[in-house]
Amino acid sequence: MRASRAVLLLVAVLVLAGCATSGTPSSSSSSSSSSPAGAPTAAVPADLVPVPVTVPAGLDAAPFDVPRQVLVPPGWSMSVFARLPAARLAVWAPDGSLLVSVPEGGTVVRLVPDGRGTATETPLLDGLDQPHGLTFAGPTLYVAQSDRVDAYPYAGGRVGAPRPVVTGLPDAKSPELGGAYAHALKSVAVGPDGAVYVSVGSTGNISAGDLTANPPRASILRVPPGGGPPAPFAVGVRNGTGLAVAPDGSVWTAVNNRDNIEYPFDRPYDGSSGSARGDVVTAYVRDHPVEAMARLTPGRNLGWPYCNPDPDVTPGVAGSAQVLSDVPFTRDEQTNPDGAALDCATLPRVEQALGAHSAPLGLAFVDGGLPGDYAHGALVGVHGSWNAEPPRAPEVSFFPWQDGGLGPQQTLVGGFQAPDGSRWGRPVAAVAGPDGAVYVTDDDAGAVYRLAPPGR
Repeated sequence: MRASRAVLLLVAVLVLAGCATSGTPSSSSSSSSSSPAGAPTAAVPADLVPVPVTVPAGLDAAPFDVPRQVLVPPGWSMSVFARLPAARLAVWAPDGSLLVSVPEGGTVVRLVPDGRGTATETPLLDGLDQPHGLTFAGPTLYVAQSDRVDAYPYAGGRVGAPRPVVTGLPDAKSPELGGAYAHALKSVAVGPDGAVYVSVGSTGNISAGDLTANPPRASILRVPPGGGPPAPFAVGVRNGTGLAVAPDGSVWTAVNNRDNIEYPFDRPYDGSSGSARGDVVTAYVRDHPVEAMARLTPGRNLGWPYCNPDPDVTPGVAGSAQVLSDVPFTRDEQTNPDGAALDCATLPRVEQALGAHSAPLGLAFVDGGLPGDYAHGALVGVHGSWNAEPPRAPEVSFFPWQDGGLGPQQTLVGGFQAPDGSRWGRPVAAVAGPDGAVYVTDDDAGAVYRLAPPGR
């Protein structure tokens, strides 16, 4: 890229995204980034370009009552495919329709492409309790509600009677929780052997009792092929909303990690005097802990609430560069001050990570169907931070499949956040469609987008 073009694109990035996107640079950049004085840990890759969001007639209610732009790879385009308030996770059905969960409404909606770039909307399921995760295994649709997972036979755009897969999962109605449950939404995936995986989030930010509850919380549970009681597959997973099975059969999760961690080192931080150990230092919290993107194996522990993934090249030093691949752990000062609760050095390093407070939600794999470098990898809907300053920006991320695993995070779609931190959209999930485009749900804008590569 010639220098003049690089400068122009960088200016566009700064104007549209406020230079506050999450994660690591694209594959064309270094996998480490500097984060001085609480600045963002990554910038949008310089090879993205601004394009207008195409809004078909009748779909132009706010936030599309004014022109909107996004940052996408050259030649790509994005349009509004449907308007669906509070749209969350999505899956393509065998009949070529897109199913979308709406936890707020207790519904699963069927979107049928109409051949004009938009969709007709019909209800598929209603009266459910916060339906969230959706996946197919052959003609069977699996739906994760707040307290259960059911399997439905699917044919002709309709579902048959549900078969319970697992019931009694914790939610706000669980007597032992007394209505206090922060992460009720569940995600579901099915392995090639028929085993069902379900994410069960933690009760709150720090609630170590989740790990010994029955069934355990802050865990990924596995139901054996053919059914049976669920058992922990991975633990220490604060809120593994992103949950999917890769083409090689491995199970991956993208984790929303904890907030307001205390500074764990016996030294000053960010120019202060004296030890900051045990203090909640805003500049440190802004970039710690990062959000894990991890391959799960039986019994794997992702550390919560005793160990936090720490990407700092020089741990505990303000302005340290961060490397968001192969991330080690640092003990949690509040829950594990002397390391006795869990030896963080014994935990396998996190394969990839997103910037702290990125809030990754939907996770889906691509195994062909998209062009070039996007043909194989993982798509992640990044919701953006709710409590970081400056805010971590929403985006759609892509992790390329490399050497039997995932490579560093890239931004596939950015531009949802202005320089002042205000947003007009927050992606939740991104799934590749049978037409070679990517479909993105946005619960803030109440929309589903069609993200099209060149010629699609």
